Amino acid sequence: MTLLDVITKASANTEPLCSQADHPIVLNPDDVLLNLKPEVENPNPTSLVTPLTGWGISSTDAKLIDLSKKFYTKLNRKLKDIHNFNKEEFLGILNLFLEKIREIGGIFIGVDSNDSGYTLVLLEKVGFLIGRDVLSLVLEACISLEIWELLEVLIVNGLVDHSCYSNLVVNVAAKKRSDLLCLCVKHARNLGSAELLCILKYFLSPPKDGYVSMVNVRKEWESQAFLAIEKARLGKKSRLAKEASILLMVAHDGFSDPELCLHYLLASNNVDEVILSSSLGKLSGKEMMSLIRYLGKWLEKYERFPQAIPCPKASSALGLKACDWIPKLEDVVKCLGFVVDENFSSLILHPEFHEELKSIEGLVSSLAFEARFCCLMANVIEKLRAGDMLS
Repeated sequence: MTLLDVITKASANTEPLCSQADHPIVLNPDDVLLNLKPEVENPNPTSLVTPLTGWGISSTDAKLIDLSKKFYTKLNRKLKDIHNFNKEEFLGILNLFLEKIREIGGIFIGVDSNDSGYTLVLLEKVGFLIGRDVLSLVLEACISLEIWELLEVLIVNGLVDHSCYSNLVVNVAAKKRSDLLCLCVKHARNLGSAELLCILKYFLSPPKDGYVSMVNVRKEWESQAFLAIEKARLGKKSRLAKEASILLMVAHDGFSDPELCLHYLLASNNVDEVILSSSLGKLSGKEMMSLIRYLGKWLEKYERFPQAIPCPKASSALGLKACDWIPKLEDVVKCLGFVVDENFSSLILHPEFHEELKSIEGLVSSLAFEARFCCLMANVIEKLRAGDMLS
């Protein structure tokens, strides 16, 4: 069968896919292309299309496909009877599956199988060979059995397919895992409107049980702040460390646990502005008030601490990765603009918003005046420099 025949047959199949795909992994085309040959000995050089033969799946890919199908079938059966399926049994069949992938791919792990973190390392090393269908079941198992450390590895290492994030965000929020929800914001690409709305609602009006896992987020911010102070004290790249410590202090002090989680969403480059704006328009009055107060805190911070400036180099130079997730003033103003645009009528008609908006108006006016003054000073300095060059 030629490659064209395979494509034609697949496109002619109108039945919906209700089971795992026939090719659940990304096929390696290198070996396939080398084996392709013209169907006839002397093909017409003027022809736009030359039929080829020799298309086939490599033995390595075939083994991975067969292995994935068997694992998918077994895990799918186990998950249908989740009450008789436990963490130990799942990790056992998952380890066996990953070990076979490692053998087929010839991948070196470097960790003993008796090590407590063996499964996590194994998943990091060979996870890229797991197909989307299998991965979706692994995610389901991790959530159902509450194996959070395994789920964290999947998210952090970019192994979660874009199509899986919709269910993942909803399920993680339902399980009250605030820290994992933050990881989704940090590592997911182009979250949809439903996911963003779910995340916004969760952090703006958090469930009582959600605060437990938010403690982990606060500890992470605190550890980064202490590290920055230590770097500044030791004098290693002290100027950068001092700038980073000021920025981290501004981002930490005065913010509640849910607000610290919101930092990631506001600072993320992976969030589409149009989708974010649409999601903001669907918030309730209580959630909108929480967001306005949160944005107001940021404006107040930037007014009080003009020396708090972005430190993009602190992450790579000092290991202060939290500096990458601190909203800039422009991020805050942009989000505030979305809030006003999407909810203008509500903000005007409901008097409970008026006091907050008046406070924000004063902060914005102060920051705008400072910006104009800085621009004037910059122009003066530029002209003085130009005068020195002419003289």
